[in-house]
Amino acid sequence: MNITTFNAFKSRNYRLYFTGQSVSLIGTWMQKTAVSWVIYEKTHSNFMLGLTLFASLFPSFVFSFIGGVAADRYNRYKLLLITQVASMIQAILLTLLIFFKHYSVWEIIALSALLGLINAFDVPARQSLVYEMVEDKSDLPNALALNSSMVNLSRLIGPGLAGLALEKFGEDICFGMNALSFIAVIGSLLMMRLPKFTVVAHTKNIFGELKEGFQYIKRTPSILLVLIMLALISLLVLPFSTLIPVYAKDIFKGTASTFGVIDSVIGLGAFCGAIFLASLKPGRNLRKILAISTLVFGAGLVLFSHTTYYPIALVFAAVSGFGMMAQITISNTLIQTTVDPAMRGRVISFYAMAFFGMQPLGGLLIGYLSQLIGTPDTVMIQGFIALLIGLLLLRFLRKAKERKAQLQVSIKANAIST
Repeated sequence: MNITTFNAFKSRNYRLYFTGQSVSLIGTWMQKTAVSWVIYEKTHSNFMLGLTLFASLFPSFVFSFIGGVAADRYNRYKLLLITQVASMIQAILLTLLIFFKHYSVWEIIALSALLGLINAFDVPARQSLVYEMVEDKSDLPNALALNSSMVNLSRLIGPGLAGLALEKFGEDICFGMNALSFIAVIGSLLMMRLPKFTVVAHTKNIFGELKEGFQYIKRTPSILLVLIMLALISLLVLPFSTLIPVYAKDIFKGTASTFGVIDSVIGLGAFCGAIFLASLKPGRNLRKILAISTLVFGAGLVLFSHTTYYPIALVFAAVSGFGMMAQITISNTLIQTTVDPAMRGRVISFYAMAFFGMQPLGGLLIGYLSQLIGTPDTVMIQGFIALLIGLLLLRFLRKAKERKAQLQVSIKANAIST
Protein backbone atom coordinates (compact mmCIF):
# COMPACT_ATOMS: atom_id res chain seq x y z
CA MET A 1 0.00 0.00 0.00
CA ASN A 2 1.39 3.44 -0.92
CA ILE A 3 0.42 7.11 -0.85
CA THR A 4 -1.65 6.81 -4.04
CA THR A 5 -3.91 4.06 -2.67
CA PHE A 6 -6.56 6.51 -1.40
CA ASN A 7 -6.18 9.39 -3.88
CA ALA A 8 -9.91 9.37 -4.78
CA PHE A 9 -10.79 10.29 -1.17
CA LYS A 10 -9.63 13.84 -1.92
CA SER A 11 -13.04 14.31 -3.57
CA ARG A 12 -15.74 15.12 -0.97
CA ASN A 13 -18.60 13.59 -2.95
CA TYR A 14 -16.73 10.36 -3.43
CA ARG A 15 -15.89 10.18 0.30
CA LEU A 16 -19.59 10.52 1.13
CA TYR A 17 -20.55 7.90 -1.44
CA PHE A 18 -17.89 5.47 -0.23
CA THR A 19 -18.97 5.81 3.42
CA GLY A 20 -22.69 5.35 2.80
CA GLN A 21 -22.29 2.58 0.28
CA SER A 22 -19.90 0.68 2.59
CA VAL A 23 -22.61 0.39 5.26
CA SER A 24 -25.32 -0.48 2.73
CA LEU A 25 -23.27 -3.20 1.08
CA ILE A 26 -22.72 -5.03 4.36
CA GLY A 27 -26.49 -5.32 4.60
CA THR A 28 -26.70 -6.40 0.96
CA TRP A 29 -24.27 -9.28 1.55
CA MET A 30 -26.12 -10.29 4.68
CA GLN A 31 -29.30 -10.54 2.63
CA LYS A 32 -27.61 -12.47 -0.19
CA THR A 33 -26.18 -14.97 2.27
CA ALA A 34 -29.51 -15.39 4.04
CA VAL A 35 -31.42 -15.90 0.78
CA SER A 36 -29.02 -18.65 -0.38
CA TRP A 37 -29.15 -20.38 3.00
CA VAL A 38 -32.95 -20.22 3.29
CA ILE A 39 -33.42 -21.57 -0.25
CA TYR A 40 -30.99 -24.46 0.22
CA GLU A 41 -32.28 -25.31 3.71
CA LYS A 42 -35.87 -25.54 2.41
CA THR A 43 -35.15 -27.34 -0.89
CA HIS A 44 -31.70 -29.05 -0.59
CA SER A 45 -31.49 -28.47 -4.34
CA ASN A 46 -28.45 -27.21 -6.26
CA PHE A 47 -30.77 -26.35 -9.13
CA MET A 48 -32.94 -24.12 -6.92
CA LEU A 49 -29.80 -22.22 -5.87
CA GLY A 50 -29.06 -21.65 -9.54
CA LEU A 51 -32.68 -20.65 -10.19
CA THR A 52 -32.52 -18.10 -7.36
CA LEU A 53 -29.40 -16.55 -8.89
CA PHE A 54 -31.16 -16.55 -12.26
CA ALA A 55 -34.19 -14.74 -10.81
CA SER A 56 -32.07 -12.12 -9.04
CA LEU A 57 -29.89 -11.28 -12.05
CA PHE A 58 -31.83 -12.07 -15.23
CA PRO A 59 -34.03 -8.93 -15.02
CA SER A 60 -30.79 -6.91 -15.00
CA PHE A 61 -29.85 -8.66 -18.24
CA VAL A 62 -33.21 -7.88 -19.88
CA PHE A 63 -33.60 -4.25 -18.76
CA SER A 64 -30.00 -3.03 -18.35
CA PHE A 65 -30.06 -1.57 -21.88
CA ILE A 66 -32.97 0.66 -20.91
CA GLY A 67 -31.19 1.49 -17.65
CA GLY A 68 -28.11 2.55 -19.63
CA VAL A 69 -30.13 4.84 -21.88
CA ALA A 70 -31.86 6.31 -18.82
CA ALA A 71 -28.46 7.01 -17.21
CA ASP A 72 -27.36 8.92 -20.34
CA ARG A 73 -30.69 10.74 -20.85
CA TYR A 74 -31.73 11.72 -17.33
CA ASN A 75 -30.24 12.99 -14.09
CA ARG A 76 -28.06 10.08 -12.88
CA TYR A 77 -28.07 11.39 -9.33
CA LYS A 78 -31.86 11.40 -9.05
CA LEU A 79 -32.08 8.04 -10.80
CA LEU A 80 -29.63 6.53 -8.27
CA LEU A 81 -31.58 8.02 -5.37
CA ILE A 82 -34.81 6.44 -6.69
CA THR A 83 -33.20 3.01 -7.11
CA GLN A 84 -31.79 3.08 -3.57
CA VAL A 85 -35.20 3.90 -2.10
CA ALA A 86 -36.75 1.13 -4.21
CA SER A 87 -34.09 -1.34 -2.98
CA MET A 88 -34.89 -0.37 0.61
CA ILE A 89 -38.59 -1.08 0.02
CA GLN A 90 -37.71 -4.49 -1.47
CA ALA A 91 -35.64 -5.32 1.63
CA ILE A 92 -38.52 -4.29 3.92
CA LEU A 93 -40.96 -6.51 1.99
CA LEU A 94 -38.55 -9.45 2.26
CA THR A 95 -38.12 -8.84 5.99
CA LEU A 96 -41.90 -8.82 6.57
CA LEU A 97 -42.32 -11.97 4.47
CA ILE A 98 -39.78 -13.90 6.56
CA PHE A 99 -40.92 -12.38 9.87
CA PHE A 100 -44.50 -13.67 9.50
CA LYS A 101 -43.15 -17.17 8.63
CA HIS A 102 -45.87 -18.08 6.11
CA TYR A 103 -43.85 -17.92 2.92
CA SER A 104 -42.84 -20.12 0.02
CA VAL A 105 -39.58 -20.34 -1.90
CA TRP A 106 -41.30 -18.80 -4.92
CA GLU A 107 -42.15 -15.64 -3.00
CA ILE A 108 -38.48 -15.17 -2.11
CA ILE A 109 -37.52 -15.76 -5.74
CA ALA A 110 -40.13 -13.21 -6.90
CA LEU A 111 -38.73 -10.53 -4.58
CA SER A 112 -35.20 -11.43 -5.76
CA ALA A 113 -36.41 -10.82 -9.33
CA LEU A 114 -37.78 -7.42 -8.26
CA LEU A 115 -34.34 -6.47 -6.93
CA GLY A 116 -32.82 -7.59 -10.23
CA LEU A 117 -35.17 -5.21 -12.07
CA ILE A 118 -34.17 -2.33 -9.77
CA ASN A 119 -30.47 -3.10 -10.33
CA ALA A 120 -30.94 -2.83 -14.11
CA PHE A 121 -31.34 0.92 -13.55
CA ASP A 122 -29.15 1.22 -10.45
CA VAL A 123 -25.88 -0.18 -11.88
CA PRO A 124 -25.54 2.09 -14.97
CA ALA A 125 -26.53 5.16 -12.93
CA ARG A 126 -24.20 4.33 -10.02
CA GLN A 127 -21.18 3.33 -12.08
CA SER A 128 -21.42 6.33 -14.42
CA LEU A 129 -22.05 8.76 -11.53
CA VAL A 130 -18.70 7.79 -9.94
CA TYR A 131 -17.04 9.65 -12.83
CA GLU A 132 -18.85 12.84 -11.74
CA MET A 133 -18.02 12.33 -8.05
CA VAL A 134 -14.26 12.32 -8.67
CA GLU A 135 -12.93 15.85 -9.13
CA ASP A 136 -9.52 14.86 -10.58
CA LYS A 137 -10.34 12.44 -13.42
CA SER A 138 -6.86 10.90 -13.19
CA ASP A 139 -8.05 9.44 -9.87
CA LEU A 140 -10.88 7.52 -11.59
CA PRO A 141 -9.01 4.16 -11.78
CA ASN A 142 -8.17 4.54 -8.08
CA ALA A 143 -11.84 5.27 -7.29
CA LEU A 144 -12.97 2.16 -9.19
CA ALA A 145 -10.42 0.00 -7.38
CA LEU A 146 -11.54 1.45 -4.04
CA ASN A 147 -15.13 0.67 -5.04
CA SER A 148 -14.10 -2.95 -5.43
CA SER A 149 -12.32 -2.92 -2.07
CA MET A 150 -15.52 -1.55 -0.54
CA VAL A 151 -17.63 -4.28 -2.15
CA ASN A 152 -15.28 -6.98 -0.97
CA LEU A 153 -14.71 -5.64 2.52
CA SER A 154 -18.50 -5.79 2.87
CA ARG A 155 -18.40 -9.31 1.42
CA LEU A 156 -15.85 -10.16 4.09
CA ILE A 157 -17.98 -8.74 6.92
CA GLY A 158 -21.54 -9.31 5.68
CA PRO A 159 -21.65 -13.11 5.26
CA GLY A 160 -19.90 -13.63 8.60
CA LEU A 161 -22.47 -11.44 10.37
CA ALA A 162 -25.23 -13.19 8.44
CA GLY A 163 -24.01 -16.61 9.57
CA LEU A 164 -24.08 -15.50 13.22
CA ALA A 165 -27.46 -13.81 12.83
CA LEU A 166 -28.96 -16.87 11.12
CA GLU A 167 -27.93 -19.11 14.00
CA LYS A 168 -28.59 -16.75 16.92
CA PHE A 169 -31.54 -14.61 15.83
CA GLY A 170 -33.11 -15.94 12.63
CA GLU A 171 -33.37 -15.08 8.93
CA ASP A 172 -35.61 -12.02 9.37
CA ILE A 173 -32.83 -10.18 11.26
CA CYS A 174 -30.51 -10.46 8.22
CA PHE A 175 -33.15 -8.97 5.93
CA GLY A 176 -34.13 -6.30 8.46
CA MET A 177 -30.53 -5.14 8.91
CA ASN A 178 -30.20 -4.82 5.14
CA ALA A 179 -33.30 -2.61 5.03
CA LEU A 180 -31.86 -0.36 7.77
CA SER A 181 -28.49 -0.15 5.99
CA PHE A 182 -30.01 1.80 3.09
CA ILE A 183 -30.46 4.79 5.42
CA ALA A 184 -26.68 5.33 5.24
CA VAL A 185 -26.37 5.40 1.45
CA ILE A 186 -29.52 7.49 0.95
CA GLY A 187 -28.24 9.95 3.56
CA SER A 188 -24.83 10.19 1.88
CA LEU A 189 -26.45 10.89 -1.50
CA LEU A 190 -28.58 13.69 -0.03
CA MET A 191 -25.43 15.34 1.41
CA MET A 192 -23.59 15.47 -1.94
CA ARG A 193 -22.93 18.66 -3.90
CA LEU A 194 -22.78 17.65 -7.55
CA PRO A 195 -22.61 19.93 -10.62
CA LYS A 196 -26.04 21.08 -11.81
CA PHE A 197 -27.56 18.63 -14.27
CA THR A 198 -27.70 19.98 -17.82
CA VAL A 199 -30.53 18.73 -19.98
CA VAL A 200 -29.26 17.60 -23.40
CA ALA A 201 -31.61 17.36 -26.36
CA HIS A 202 -31.93 13.81 -27.73
CA THR A 203 -32.87 13.42 -31.38
CA LYS A 204 -33.06 9.62 -31.29
CA ASN A 205 -35.57 7.41 -29.51
CA ILE A 206 -34.51 4.82 -26.92
CA PHE A 207 -33.90 2.08 -29.50
CA GLY A 208 -31.91 4.48 -31.68
CA GLU A 209 -29.66 5.32 -28.74
CA LEU A 210 -29.24 1.62 -27.91
CA LYS A 211 -28.15 0.98 -31.48
CA GLU A 212 -25.74 3.91 -31.30
CA GLY A 213 -24.18 2.44 -28.15
CA PHE A 214 -23.82 -1.00 -29.75
CA GLN A 215 -22.18 0.48 -32.86
CA TYR A 216 -19.77 2.44 -30.65
CA ILE A 217 -18.67 -0.78 -28.93
CA LYS A 218 -18.19 -2.51 -32.31
CA ARG A 219 -15.94 0.38 -33.39
CA THR A 220 -13.89 0.15 -30.17
CA PRO A 221 -12.10 -3.26 -30.12
CA SER A 222 -10.44 -2.61 -26.76
CA ILE A 223 -13.87 -2.37 -25.08
CA LEU A 224 -15.38 -5.20 -27.14
CA LEU A 225 -12.62 -7.66 -26.10
CA VAL A 226 -13.07 -6.88 -22.40
CA LEU A 227 -16.86 -7.29 -22.64
CA ILE A 228 -16.61 -10.64 -24.43
CA MET A 229 -14.11 -11.96 -21.88
CA LEU A 230 -16.24 -10.74 -18.96
CA ALA A 231 -19.35 -12.34 -20.48
CA LEU A 232 -17.60 -15.73 -20.75
CA ILE A 233 -16.30 -15.53 -17.18
CA SER A 234 -19.76 -14.51 -15.90
CA LEU A 235 -21.53 -17.29 -17.79
CA LEU A 236 -19.17 -20.18 -17.10
CA VAL A 237 -17.09 -19.38 -14.01
CA LEU A 238 -18.61 -16.82 -11.61
CA PRO A 239 -21.69 -18.99 -10.83
CA PHE A 240 -19.39 -21.19 -8.71
CA SER A 241 -20.60 -19.01 -5.82
CA THR A 242 -24.08 -20.59 -6.04
CA LEU A 243 -22.53 -23.92 -4.96
CA ILE A 244 -20.88 -22.62 -1.77
CA PRO A 245 -23.86 -23.69 0.42
CA VAL A 246 -23.33 -27.25 -0.87
CA TYR A 247 -19.70 -27.16 0.27
CA ALA A 248 -20.70 -25.72 3.65
CA LYS A 249 -23.54 -28.12 4.43
CA ASP A 250 -22.71 -31.36 2.60
CA ILE A 251 -18.94 -31.45 1.99
CA PHE A 252 -17.69 -29.79 5.19
CA LYS A 253 -20.72 -30.94 7.25
CA GLY A 254 -21.13 -27.43 8.63
CA THR A 255 -23.84 -24.93 9.54
CA ALA A 256 -24.90 -21.46 8.43
CA SER A 257 -21.76 -20.11 10.11
CA THR A 258 -19.60 -22.37 7.92
CA PHE A 259 -21.30 -20.94 4.84
CA GLY A 260 -20.73 -17.40 6.14
CA VAL A 261 -17.04 -18.10 6.84
CA ILE A 262 -16.38 -19.50 3.33
CA ASP A 263 -18.12 -16.53 1.72
CA SER A 264 -16.23 -14.13 3.98
CA VAL A 265 -12.87 -15.73 3.12
CA ILE A 266 -13.65 -15.35 -0.59
CA GLY A 267 -14.44 -11.73 0.24
CA LEU A 268 -11.12 -11.38 2.09
CA GLY A 269 -9.22 -12.56 -0.98
CA ALA A 270 -11.25 -10.25 -3.18
CA PHE A 271 -10.63 -7.31 -0.82
CA CYS A 272 -6.87 -7.96 -1.01
CA GLY A 273 -7.14 -8.04 -4.80
CA ALA A 274 -8.95 -4.70 -4.85
CA ILE A 275 -6.40 -3.05 -2.53
CA PHE A 276 -3.61 -4.42 -4.72
CA LEU A 277 -5.19 -2.74 -7.75
CA ALA A 278 -5.78 0.53 -5.87
CA SER A 279 -2.05 0.59 -5.02
CA LEU A 280 -0.91 0.20 -8.64
CA LYS A 281 0.92 3.20 -10.05
CA PRO A 282 -0.46 4.78 -13.24
CA GLY A 283 0.86 3.35 -16.49
CA ARG A 284 0.82 -0.35 -15.55
CA ASN A 285 -0.24 -2.79 -18.27
CA LEU A 286 -3.74 -3.53 -17.01
CA ARG A 287 -4.54 -5.99 -19.81
CA LYS A 288 -1.60 -8.21 -18.83
CA ILE A 289 -2.64 -8.00 -15.17
CA LEU A 290 -6.18 -8.93 -16.30
CA ALA A 291 -4.90 -12.11 -17.95
CA ILE A 292 -2.76 -13.07 -14.93
CA SER A 293 -5.68 -12.41 -12.55
CA THR A 294 -7.87 -14.73 -14.61
CA LEU A 295 -5.22 -17.46 -14.32
CA VAL A 296 -5.05 -16.96 -10.54
CA PHE A 297 -8.86 -17.19 -10.36
CA GLY A 298 -8.88 -20.45 -12.33
CA ALA A 299 -6.03 -22.01 -10.36
CA GLY A 300 -7.75 -21.15 -7.07
CA LEU A 301 -11.00 -22.82 -8.16
CA VAL A 302 -9.25 -25.99 -9.38
CA LEU A 303 -7.41 -26.33 -6.07
CA PHE A 304 -10.51 -25.53 -4.00
CA SER A 305 -12.83 -27.88 -5.89
CA HIS A 306 -11.70 -31.23 -4.43
CA THR A 307 -10.11 -30.08 -1.16
CA THR A 308 -11.91 -31.72 1.75
CA TYR A 309 -9.67 -30.37 4.52
CA TYR A 310 -11.54 -27.24 5.62
CA PRO A 311 -8.61 -24.92 6.59
CA ILE A 312 -6.75 -25.58 3.32
CA ALA A 313 -9.99 -25.12 1.37
CA LEU A 314 -10.35 -21.66 2.93
CA VAL A 315 -6.88 -20.70 1.67
CA PHE A 316 -7.78 -21.74 -1.89
CA ALA A 317 -11.12 -19.93 -1.57
CA ALA A 318 -9.22 -16.73 -0.70
CA VAL A 319 -6.92 -17.20 -3.73
CA SER A 320 -10.01 -17.60 -5.93
CA GLY A 321 -11.50 -14.43 -4.48
CA PHE A 322 -8.29 -12.47 -5.15
CA GLY A 323 -8.17 -13.49 -8.81
CA MET A 324 -11.91 -13.07 -9.29
CA MET A 325 -12.10 -9.51 -8.03
CA ALA A 326 -8.91 -8.37 -9.76
CA GLN A 327 -10.35 -9.73 -13.01
CA ILE A 328 -13.72 -7.98 -12.58
CA THR A 329 -12.26 -4.67 -11.35
CA ILE A 330 -9.73 -4.36 -14.17
CA SER A 331 -12.48 -5.06 -16.71
CA ASN A 332 -14.53 -2.21 -15.24
CA THR A 333 -11.50 0.12 -15.10
CA LEU A 334 -10.53 -0.54 -18.73
CA ILE A 335 -14.07 0.25 -19.85
CA GLN A 336 -14.53 3.36 -17.66
CA THR A 337 -11.19 4.90 -18.66
CA THR A 338 -11.67 4.21 -22.38
CA VAL A 339 -15.31 5.07 -23.04
CA ASP A 340 -16.56 8.38 -24.44
CA PRO A 341 -18.40 10.24 -21.59
CA ALA A 342 -21.46 10.68 -23.84
CA MET A 343 -21.68 6.88 -24.19
CA ARG A 344 -20.84 6.06 -20.57
CA GLY A 345 -24.28 4.95 -19.42
CA ARG A 346 -24.98 2.82 -22.48
CA VAL A 347 -21.58 1.10 -22.48
CA ILE A 348 -21.91 0.40 -18.75
CA SER A 349 -25.31 -1.16 -19.48
CA PHE A 350 -23.52 -3.59 -21.81
CA TYR A 351 -21.02 -4.19 -19.00
CA ALA A 352 -23.94 -4.89 -16.66
CA MET A 353 -25.41 -7.26 -19.25
CA ALA A 354 -22.12 -9.14 -19.53
CA PHE A 355 -21.53 -9.23 -15.77
CA PHE A 356 -25.03 -9.59 -14.30
CA GLY A 357 -26.86 -10.95 -17.32
CA MET A 358 -24.69 -13.97 -18.04
CA GLN A 359 -24.51 -15.09 -14.40
CA PRO A 360 -28.18 -16.13 -14.12
CA LEU A 361 -27.92 -18.23 -17.27
CA GLY A 362 -24.69 -19.68 -15.93
CA GLY A 363 -26.36 -20.31 -12.57
CA LEU A 364 -28.98 -22.52 -14.23
CA LEU A 365 -26.31 -24.29 -16.28
CA ILE A 366 -23.96 -24.85 -13.33
CA GLY A 367 -26.80 -25.90 -11.04
CA TYR A 368 -27.96 -28.50 -13.56
CA LEU A 369 -24.41 -29.71 -14.32
CA SER A 370 -23.59 -30.13 -10.63
CA GLN A 371 -26.67 -32.32 -10.23
CA LEU A 372 -25.32 -34.57 -13.00
CA ILE A 373 -21.60 -34.82 -12.22
CA GLY A 374 -21.35 -33.53 -8.65
CA THR A 375 -20.35 -30.20 -7.15
CA PRO A 376 -16.53 -30.70 -6.87
CA ASP A 377 -16.15 -31.77 -10.53
CA THR A 378 -18.32 -28.86 -11.67
CA VAL A 379 -16.18 -26.30 -9.79
CA MET A 380 -12.99 -27.93 -11.14
CA ILE A 381 -14.29 -27.60 -14.73
CA GLN A 382 -15.10 -23.93 -14.05
CA GLY A 383 -11.52 -23.43 -12.87
CA PHE A 384 -10.11 -25.00 -16.03
CA ILE A 385 -12.34 -22.74 -18.16
CA ALA A 386 -10.92 -19.67 -16.37
CA LEU A 387 -7.38 -20.93 -16.98
CA LEU A 388 -8.14 -21.39 -20.69
CA ILE A 389 -9.61 -17.87 -21.00
CA GLY A 390 -6.56 -16.38 -19.25
CA LEU A 391 -4.16 -18.24 -21.55
CA LEU A 392 -6.09 -17.15 -24.65
CA LEU A 393 -5.91 -13.50 -23.51
CA LEU A 394 -2.15 -13.77 -22.92
CA ARG A 395 -1.76 -15.23 -26.42
CA PHE A 396 -3.87 -12.39 -27.88
CA LEU A 397 -1.78 -9.76 -26.08
CA ARG A 398 1.46 -11.35 -27.29
CA LYS A 399 0.20 -11.38 -30.90
CA ALA A 400 -0.92 -7.76 -30.60
CA LYS A 401 2.52 -6.78 -29.27
CA GLU A 402 4.20 -8.56 -32.19
CA ARG A 403 1.94 -6.81 -34.70
CA LYS A 404 2.71 -3.46 -33.10
CA ALA A 405 6.47 -4.14 -33.26
CA GLN A 406 6.22 -5.18 -36.92
CA LEU A 407 4.25 -2.03 -37.72
CA GLN A 408 6.91 0.16 -36.07
CA VAL A 409 9.66 -1.59 -38.03
CA SER A 410 7.69 -1.07 -41.23
CA ILE A 411 7.19 2.63 -40.49
CA LYS A 412 10.91 3.10 -39.77
CA ALA A 413 11.83 1.25 -42.98
CA ASN A 414 9.50 3.46 -45.04
CA ALA A 415 10.92 6.58 -43.39
CA ILE A 416 14.50 5.53 -44.24
CA SER A 417 13.64 4.69 -47.85
CA THR A 418 12.06 8.10 -48.41
